[in-house]
Amino acid sequence: MHRIDKDLENLWELFSDGLVVIDKDLKIVSFSRSAERITGYCADEIVGSPCNEIFKADLCDSFCPLERTLRGETQILDQRAEITDVHNQKVVVSFSMTPLKDPRGNIIGGIMSFRDMSEVYRLTAQLYQETARLQTILDSIADGVFTVDTDFRISSFNLAAERITGRTRDDVLGKSCHLVFRSERCREGCPLRRTMETGQSLSNIEMEIVNSQGELVPVSVSTALLMDEEGEITGGVETFRDLSALKVLRRELGEVYSFSNIVGKSATMRKIYDLIDIISQASSTVLIQGETGTGKDLIARAIHYNSPRRDYPFVKVSCAALPETLLESEFFGHKRGAFTGAMKDKPGRFSRAHRGTIFLDEVGEIPVGIQAKLLRVLEEQEFEPLGSTESVKVDVRIIAATNRNLKEAVGEGKFREDLYYRLNVVAITISPLRDRSDDIPLLISHFIQQYNERMGKKVESVSQEAMDLLLDYNWPGNVRQLEHAIEHAFVHCRSEVIEVKHLPAEIQSEAEGAPGTPTKHYSLEDAERRTILEALHAHRWEKEKTSRALGISRSTLWRKMRQYRIQEKT
Repeated sequence: MHRIDKDLENLWELFSDGLVVIDKDLKIVSFSRSAERITGYCADEIVGSPCNEIFKADLCDSFCPLERTLRGETQILDQRAEITDVHNQKVVVSFSMTPLKDPRGNIIGGIMSFRDMSEVYRLTAQLYQETARLQTILDSIADGVFTVDTDFRISSFNLAAERITGRTRDDVLGKSCHLVFRSERCREGCPLRRTMETGQSLSNIEMEIVNSQGELVPVSVSTALLMDEEGEITGGVETFRDLSALKVLRRELGEVYSFSNIVGKSATMRKIYDLIDIISQASSTVLIQGETGTGKDLIARAIHYNSPRRDYPFVKVSCAALPETLLESEFFGHKRGAFTGAMKDKPGRFSRAHRGTIFLDEVGEIPVGIQAKLLRVLEEQEFEPLGSTESVKVDVRIIAATNRNLKEAVGEGKFREDLYYRLNVVAITISPLRDRSDDIPLLISHFIQQYNERMGKKVESVSQEAMDLLLDYNWPGNVRQLEHAIEHAFVHCRSEVIEVKHLPAEIQSEAEGAPGTPTKHYSLEDAERRTILEALHAHRWEKEKTSRALGISRSTLWRKMRQYRIQEKT
């Protein structure tokens, strides 16, 4: 055989392994370019030469595997040998030899392929170094990181993942990730599976995994796809952060910034917590003032349930909800026959609150005629039921609440001055929510937790856009309106994050750039002027209270008012 088919020869040139064709006399017939590269010889110079003169292999003299192959004794696969290149340097190769036969099955030569093992060693070392470098990088990351193939088998696992889960990478490599993490989310709503199915990366999804000790570990998960150079999906990567310390901190913050279901961390709320703690131990009458929805009811209950009277009744009377004809009977009770329909004796709310606390909500709505009788209870702790001539003694603490300015009502003759001062022994004023926006994120977190428990959902958070909108909203209905807004969002939200589209329409309409709403741009001066005006309105233009609320001195407030030409309208 003196020539090789040209098409076959061209095909050989595509191989990275060296290819050599020899005849029955062990002379070289063809020598590929890769063979030239490995040995340094030129094909034109060595074709026709005996192969042992070219390769000078350590096997040529004592045991020639090529000769044995040509005799038909065996086929050589992946044998190691040392050959000598053109520079007389030893080259370790792995070679294979296959007999070449004519159409009648007679051996007419052989084809030998050989591979420079030093290249393999070098590539293996480079791959090992690159893998080690990548593993070093992964191990330096504080968050847990693991990768999976398309069958969700774990292919890498960093040191932080070992620390968080309590499992070593040797234990988890090759295993399905759901068998390692054992999260409820693995069965339904797996973030990594969702990313693999949709191609969308996910961020900061809170869930729980089970560590090697069987303990639940709260984590925050982010996911992304792994793709090769051609854009084909080869697997996925997930990072997860241990939230155990954060959960403890959240709980501690919740305890610090809450008092008997009252939530808030603003300076005004912390003062109220301190005041509740102090006045709960006394029996003094308390007047709670604040706009509708600010939580006056919660503060009244907190005072009662932290007081020595906690084991006795807490009785609430909604003064604005009762008609005047029934209010006196509700307060003090009545005797049988006291009025039409009074078929039997009935104790009033004051009697039912004996040794406990009575909460007079919206006390400013009590008619003037009944105010005198209420004053007597406050002063003497006794009253006469309707239709009775005998006084009833009670031991009761009175907590009153109003959204009206009682001092103005006194000036208008709508509220007795002596009753006002008798109620206003200890005063608590709750700022509207618009004046304590620092409390809004804490309140939102509180309501999310509440409605997750009530509705059996797993809402994790509020998107940044929705949070910005909630922070900027004026909240005329205060905390009660905020709670209703979160409840509304829970009804419409079917994911882990509350978005703007889940909020009530009246709040969405306040969004900057919302349809039909012109986009507003405020300079720093505009914002400061608006803040001062809002604070003045909220505190009825009382400069001392306004300056305290803004955290500035009265002189600074006066200077700012002159600067922005703010004048009280008379």
